Formats: sequence, structure tokens, C-alpha cells
Amino acid sequence: MKYCFDTCVYAGHQIVIAGWAAPDQPGSTPAISVLSADGQKLPGVHMERSRREDAGEAVYGQKTDADLGFRLQIPYRGEKRIAVCLSGGGDGGDHLEIPVSPSVLYQQFAAPHHGLKLLWRWLKAEDKDRFLQAEKFADLLPEDREYALWKLGTEPTSRQAEEQREAEFSENIVISIAVPVYRPDPAQFAAFLRSVQEQTYPHWELCLAASQEETPEILDLLRKLSAENRKIKVTFLERNEGISGNTNRAVSMASGNFIAFADQDDLIRRDALYEFARAAHLFGGDVFYSDEDKLDDETGVFYEPHFKPDFNPDLLCCNNYIGHMVMVRASVLQETGPLSPALDGAQDHDLLLRLSERTNRFVHISKVLYSWRSHRGSTAQRPESKAYAYTAGVKAINSHYERTGIPAVASAMDLPGWYRTDFALREKPRISIIIPNRDHADSLRRCITSITEKSAWKELEFLIVENGSTEPETEAYYRELEAGEVNCRILRWEQPFNYSAVNNFAAAQASGPLLLFLNNDTEMISPDALESMAGYLLRKEVGAVGAKLYYPDDTIQHAGVLVGVSDGADHVFLHAKKSDPGYMGRAIVSQEVSAVTGACMMVRKDVFDEAGGFDPAFTIAYNDVDFCLKVRSRGYYVVFDAFSEWYHYESLSRGYETTKEKSDRFETEKKLLRSRWPEAMTGDPYYNRNLSLKHGYYKR
Repeated sequence: MKYCFDTCVYAGHQIVIAGWAAPDQPGSTPAISVLSADGQKLPGVHMERSRREDAGEAVYGQKTDADLGFRLQIPYRGEKRIAVCLSGGGDGGDHLEIPVSPSVLYQQFAAPHHGLKLLWRWLKAEDKDRFLQAEKFADLLPEDREYALWKLGTEPTSRQAEEQREAEFSENIVISIAVPVYRPDPAQFAAFLRSVQEQTYPHWELCLAASQEETPEILDLLRKLSAENRKIKVTFLERNEGISGNTNRAVSMASGNFIAFADQDDLIRRDALYEFARAAHLFGGDVFYSDEDKLDDETGVFYEPHFKPDFNPDLLCCNNYIGHMVMVRASVLQETGPLSPALDGAQDHDLLLRLSERTNRFVHISKVLYSWRSHRGSTAQRPESKAYAYTAGVKAINSHYERTGIPAVASAMDLPGWYRTDFALREKPRISIIIPNRDHADSLRRCITSITEKSAWKELEFLIVENGSTEPETEAYYRELEAGEVNCRILRWEQPFNYSAVNNFAAAQASGPLLLFLNNDTEMISPDALESMAGYLLRKEVGAVGAKLYYPDDTIQHAGVLVGVSDGADHVFLHAKKSDPGYMGRAIVSQEVSAVTGACMMVRKDVFDEAGGFDPAFTIAYNDVDFCLKVRSRGYYVVFDAFSEWYHYESLSRGYETTKEKSDRFETEKKLLRSRWPEAMTGDPYYNRNLSLKHGYYKR
């Protein structure tokens, strides 16, 4: 039996667990129950089933009609331990009981205050060693103490560690850790070595490459290590060959079928290699990476966890968000080629980009398994201390664009380590701009004028969908548009307003291969806004692109949409300042997202038709989210373009959901979204399961 818990939420008086389970043989659906500590079925458990084609492909290599997905709602009455029981059916079928302790519940979405109390009680009763360790956090600042407790709660118990040491996987997974050695601090290097030697997964080897120029202390240590432990290999170079050269020499010694990369002064959590091996066993894949945090070298405090998204190729062209820890299938690494010494400082970023050109089988492990040491002079504390690395980063991204034939140029942003992309389009096909409208002629004029006066993109047509205007000024402006130089048609929608139906009606009459769905209360800011969106959209793998929208007070209205939050979907970084980089720079760079707002969304017409357009069942709300999910289900990316900037004055024509009728309609359409996309509701791949689903997105 293979299984995965995508979501494990403790909220108030219930536990919600969502994921999938698949027997080894296809064609059957596992029985699922929840047991108490004494093995009795817990009463009141509600379960929903769903298809999980991704699980079928991962386990069987093919899609399956079996309902492998599940969502459990479990009443929680303070039990110290419960277990999810998975059974393949029959006396000889698979049977697994997966314990779910308060420690596990806390580590995923637990409310901070209540969750900490729960974790503390459980540690005191069940895990004395970790409880004593937790008592040492008493003198930390509250924020540091909370994260330290959270981190401790996610680490394996002694019993779990023992189970990991004995785990066997169907594939013989041997992990070679390649490490370049260059003038390490002896204490930090020793701590790193201990973190490797204490791994619960036993099938590893450590490959170290150091020059003869190292201090006698380090050279003696390396000789002693290689003599005493056959799992540690050391090569001594005549001279230091730089970070890429030394790493390549370390890789050349590797005999494992997977290669992991680490730095000499960082720390690897003791279950890191087990989690990487388990991920390779469960999901296959070619490139694996985990979440990470930082370790303050002076205080020993762990801080600033980076909870990463799943594979996000456009984000990777803006920032090396993958960072550490990375493991690559050895055969794929051999095909990709070694690290490039010409790009030292961004050699890992360059390697990841080259790997992305060869495979999209990237697997993200959403657990903090690696700690990046932060000390004076390090990149972690002073990014400006490695300016050369960011120059190399620009070269790495531009080389990637050249190899892939993308007509684009990357440049460094003010925030070190982050980059923007400008497209040099070889063609500028017609963009059909669709704008539903009712009155507010002044807003419509501002919207259209901002485009015609600022944009260099001249092959445009405007399709204004008139629906219910009563003000004479509106008709006067329509006549002005039709008589003027702007390529504009006024389409008449005589039925009650339905956002989806109105836009489908206009899209069917559009003559351009690119469609821009636009609200009448928007105003273009950046002159290259259309070029930027079209640059992403003209790539065959991209189906829809959304812009960055601001309120008139220069706070963010839209920077992408998260799916599965607030029981439906919601905008991120709402009301943040225009200059706010957001969590890990995510508000200021372009990236794949699950959905974007229809207030300013560009779509290829062929993709729009393939996806069936907007669904009229979504009259006002969530039509854009539903459409984006349809686009993604067909294998296309949806991109948030941070460099196409617009003002959005929001809801001038139709108003807000203030009446009971509008509020009820909103809730009905939210329920429809949840029922139609149950798998998407279990966790947004471009978010992270360790982050809040309710309030304060990008917060634990």
C-alpha cells in the first residue's frame, strides 16, 4: 500500500486529513477507517472520496478510475493517539495503520496558540527527551520560541527514527552526498559531519573534495574520516578548483544512484535522507528538494523558514527558490552535465535550470530538512557580500533562455538574488480586449485611453460588451469610440448580467489569437504591460496570464490566487504595499500560480476554446478560478506576471456582495467550486502545506 497525506489540519474540535491511498495492484479502492488507541473505530467520522489521477500515475504508471483520494473529518476529543487504517480488502490484502499524534497535527496548519499547548502536553507525556530539549527554548524571544517548538514537533520521535533505520524500499536507493570543502570552520564542519553520520536512513555515502592547501587540522580530520568509515570518501586535489570544480570532483567519486548536494557548514536534519528516499520510492521523479530554514551561528537559533512551492519553472527564472536541499537522479545528472565553473556563485541555479530543460519530474518535500548556516560575511545575512553570485545568476538565466529559444532577457532587480524578465517578441499578433460595461463612461474612457496612449502594441481590437447602461454619457462615448481611430466594436448583451456568459459571447466574436479579459475599472500603468503578458502567453506551455493589480492607494489587489484557502480561493498579499516584496519575494516576481483574476487576464484563444470558456454556472464569483483550473487540467501553466502593472478601482459597475441575495449567490458558487475541484482544494501546489489556510497567508 502506498499513501500520502496532503493535508493534516487540527482546527478547534476536529481533524481534517486529506490525501490518497493506493494498493499495490490497480483496480481496487482501499477501505479507510479511523481507530482509537485501543483499536476501536472512532464514531462520527465523515469521509469523502475523490479520483486522484496523479496518484494512479505515480503508483501504477497509468490513470485509474478508482477513487484513491479521500478527505476525512474526524471529531477530536483529546485522544493521545489515533490511527488512520488503510486496508486493501480481503484476508490477504494490504493493511496499514498510520498513527496520527498531536505532534503531527501541530506541524501542519495547527493554530499557533492552541497548537503549542497541545504539542507541549504531548511532548511531556510521550517524548521525555524532546520535552527536555523544548524546555531550553524558554529564554528565546516569543517568535523564535514558537518556531523552535514547531520545528521540534516535526522531527521524528525515537520510535519513528528506529522505524526509518529499518525501512526497505522496492528500489535500492543509495544517496551520495557531494560536498566541496574549502577552508571550513572546524566546529561548523564537525557539526555538519555529525548531521550526516546521524542520518536515520543508512544507505548513503559522503563524497568530499578538498585541496592539499587546507589546514593540517582539516586534512588530518579528512584522512581519519575516510580511514575509519568506508561510507566517507575523500579526494585531495592539488589545488582548490572553486566551488563548481570541487563539487564536480566530489560527484565523480559517487557510486549512488542519487546525488545530493550540501554545503560544508550547514546542517541536515537526521531524517532528511529517509524523507528523500521515501519520496523517490513513492513518486519516482528526477529532482528532489525540501524546505529549509536558517541557523544563527552566534545564538544557535533556527529562524526564517522557507516553505517552498512545488516545481515552478518561471519562479526559478526569477529566483533560485529551490536552494537546498537538492537530490538528483544520477543518470539524469550525468546527461545534464557537470556544474559550470564559469558561473561560480550561481552554479546551483544554473544546474537547476539545465535540469528543468531535461525533465519536469521535480518532487518537493514540504518539510524543513536543511538548515542554512548564517554568520557574518555569509550570503544568508549579507546578500550584498556575494554580488558576483547575482551577476552569475543573470548569466545563468539568459543562457537558459538562449538554449530554450525563449526571446527574453533577464536582469537583476534591486533585491539581491531576484531577477526580472523582459521579452523581445519576434511577432505581435492581434490582442482582442474584451471589456464588459454598464455606464461609468469616465472609467471606461480611462481604461481604454491608458492602453492606447501608453502601449506600443498597436495591433489591438476592443470589444465592449454593453449590458444595461442607462446614462446618456455612455452611449455618447460608444459613438465616439466607433467613429474614432481606435479599432472598437460595441456588442450588445440583452440578457441579465452573467460574467461568464458575457465574456464567452464576446470571445466568440474576437478576431485576435490573444484574448485580454479586462474590467472597465482598470488602468494600465506599465507601458510594456501587454508585451510582458504576451511574452509569457506565446510560449506553448502557458495557457493564461494574469497581471499585478493595485488599489488607487498603491496597495496590492491581485498578485495571484491561492486555491484551497478560505474554503475556496483567495488573492494573496492583499493590501500589502506596492513595494512590499512579500514572502520570499513572491509578490514582486513572475511565477506559475493555480489561478489569476479575470479582472485582467490574457488567454490564447485556442486554449480558451479548448477549455470550453468560462462556465455560466459561475455567474459572478470564481468563474476565473474555475477557468484557470480547467486550463491547468489540460496541462498548461497559469502565470502571474508581476511586471504587467495596472490599477484596479474594483467593482464600480456591479458593486460588492453586500445584499443577502448576492451573499447567498457567492456562497453557492464557492460550494460549486469546492465540489467540482475536490483535489485542488486539498492543497495548492504553489503554496505550502505548512502555511495558513485561513488567514494571514504565507504565515504559519
